[in-house]
Amino acid sequence: MAALGIRYVPDEVHRAIRVRAAQKGHTVEIELRDILEAAVRPQGRVMLGSLLAEIGREVRLTNDEFTLFTGARGRAPVRAANSE
Repeated sequence: MAALGIRYVPDEVHRAIRVRAAQKGHTVEIELRDILEAAVRPQGRVMLGSLLAEIGREVRLTNDEFTLFTGARGRAPVRAANSE
């Protein structure tokens, strides 16, 4: 992960970020990361996996029909890993 340094921030901007961070119980560093991430995140971005899952729910795809699409015939469904 990269490290950034920002110099010459106006006092009123710094003060506003400190207040905003305090209101959320964040440090200034965490708040700045959140602000930067929100600024560069594409608006209205559609995640392909989420879209396909939603379509499957809408058309009420059965497990057998899903298997046809995934080419997973004859294989057991994938189970979530257990970290315990």
